[in-house]
Amino acid sequence: MSKGLPYSMKDVDYDNAKFRPRSFVRVISQALLASSIKRECLRCSTGKFLILLLIGGLAYLTLMHTSPTHSASGGLAESIMGKEHKVITDGAGKLRKLWRRAPRLPPRLSPDEEGSNNGSALISLSKWTSRQQNVKEAFIHAWSGYKNYAMGYDELMPLSKRGIDGLGGLGATIVDSLDTAMIMGIDNIVSEAGTWIEKNLAQRISEKGQVNLFETTIRVLGGLLSAYHLSGGEHGVDSRAIKGPNSNVYLDVAKDLADRLLVAFTSSPTSIPFSDVVLRDRSAHPAPDGLSSTSEVSTLQLEFNYLSIISGDPKYGLEAMKVLEHLKTLPKVEGLVPIYISPYSGEFSGENIRLGSRGDSYYEYLLKVWLQQGTNRDSNQLYLHDLYEEAMKGVRNLLVRKSIPKGLVFVGELPYGPKGTFSPKMDHLVCFLPGTLALGATKGITKRKAMEENLLSFDDLENLKLAEDLAKTCFEMYAVTSTGLAPEIAYFHIEGAAEGGLDGGNKSSEYVNDIIIKQADRHNLLRPETVESLLVLYRVTEDLKYREWGWQIFEAFEKYTKVNSAGYSSLEDVTHIPPQRRDKMETFFLGETLKYLYLLFGDSSIIPLDKCERCCTKVYHQCSFGIRPNLPAILSSFPNDSGDLQQGKVVIISCLEGAHMVHVGCFRESCCQGSETWPGPSC
Repeated sequence: MSKGLPYSMKDVDYDNAKFRPRSFVRVISQALLASSIKRECLRCSTGKFLILLLIGGLAYLTLMHTSPTHSASGGLAESIMGKEHKVITDGAGKLRKLWRRAPRLPPRLSPDEEGSNNGSALISLSKWTSRQQNVKEAFIHAWSGYKNYAMGYDELMPLSKRGIDGLGGLGATIVDSLDTAMIMGIDNIVSEAGTWIEKNLAQRISEKGQVNLFETTIRVLGGLLSAYHLSGGEHGVDSRAIKGPNSNVYLDVAKDLADRLLVAFTSSPTSIPFSDVVLRDRSAHPAPDGLSSTSEVSTLQLEFNYLSIISGDPKYGLEAMKVLEHLKTLPKVEGLVPIYISPYSGEFSGENIRLGSRGDSYYEYLLKVWLQQGTNRDSNQLYLHDLYEEAMKGVRNLLVRKSIPKGLVFVGELPYGPKGTFSPKMDHLVCFLPGTLALGATKGITKRKAMEENLLSFDDLENLKLAEDLAKTCFEMYAVTSTGLAPEIAYFHIEGAAEGGLDGGNKSSEYVNDIIIKQADRHNLLRPETVESLLVLYRVTEDLKYREWGWQIFEAFEKYTKVNSAGYSSLEDVTHIPPQRRDKMETFFLGETLKYLYLLFGDSSIIPLDKCERCCTKVYHQCSFGIRPNLPAILSSFPNDSGDLQQGKVVIISCLEGAHMVHVGCFRESCCQGSETWPGPSC
């Protein structure tokens, strides 16, 4: 039996009674029952009688008094029930008003306190605006290094101060980063990049040799399509606000490139394309081992689908979608698939299952290609969402574990299939998953709104919880190292398995004993996956910690990867200070990493997630859908229910007098007269 509390129920009754409302009759009766009052009444009964008589008289006058004015409801009552009832009702109401206690008003802040709160909000807004500007300045610095020492090459070597062609020689950095410059509003860079594309890219495409189908699609084709839409495009944004060439320049080059890439599909004996294309010959062939990566063949559909929409030619989307339709028919392990597939047999090769390299974006694009259909997701496309849901259940059942001793949630691998040994290895590439899970759970609306409207299923809730847990793990992969930057690969301590290796070097980290970083895995390539997920999770959960985590990562990039004379460099070892640098600046640092950080620190009303479904086309570029790199996201053309095309917005247009702003589709704002809607004649 528990020990009694140090006070009795009498104390509780007394405390409660102090706040309990009491009627006038109860007040009088309780006073009469009190012993002290009794004694006084015995001594002075005549005085008490006079007081009671006075109170009774006042009550009578109050009840019998009627007001000369009548409300509408009073008149109706009088006509139905008579004047006598009206008098009693009015009198009773006045008596109630006489004894009714004044309402308790909420506490008011002093003028100084109100000013302090307003000031805090302004300071917070100013802080994130300043941080967003810092990201913009980092982009300008990276571009300046590339322009000065590597213009026209695929990538900058910032330490050697020269360029290198590792992606086919198509000026990949220029094309991949162009939409980021457009979003940030850096007109001179937009003009420089656009002019180079107009003068040089078509010729290079016709003359260059071998390129990788996947890399060329996501970086170059996707970049061209983003630039096309952001510079005007078909029913795109107001081209007057965008510098550089006419939008059709980007579209024409994109079609020429895609026509040459299509040979990878048409040359294959199955629906699985070959991995490599020779642009000048319009020929294709498989990789040396004869296999294609599962992620690579399933990460082409957003770009090719969008190109079919804007060009009016269905061949691009039809060829790309054959891949996913074929993958639907193949056997899987709880929705999970091996990382290699043969273009000759059309079958998976091996049993290696992972969400890192060669496996990652298969799962990502199942969701995003489905979301790309917008309100027109017909039954023929539902299989994509079904495959995604099945795969996420498989991830939770087979790949998710907790580390020891602190319990970080991570996603491991099955290198020998479901019957083989589990590996506690997690690539940085897996950090795409938190953003994808959050997006799949809420479809872009906030978690709060989804909960209020009861829109989340049990699986959605599980996926959202897993997304938040994995986002923390991805951040801790940064925080656990000496530099504050994540390694390319991490291992986790688990029960019954010991991986040889060292910790990240940050001894003050709570998780220093949970994460192991092997010697060969300590490099950092300026990757975007974690900051992309932080952006999506911040938009979905509205939790400021994701912004703060993003800022810590950006500060580490600035401190350890910035090369004062030329751009930013990758790192050889994130566990040692000072870190040894690697002489390369990846295109995705400008095309994705800095873009996501810029949007993370910006206003959430800019490119809201829940308004972008029909306009999402590729790599999250403009469309906050964290899809990889480049497609016009705020901006693709998908028909609405009435068959009208709807578009996205990049700039706010100032309307002439007499016109008003209208929102069309994905944030397109345009000036319209009267009741006309865009794209009417006045718009």
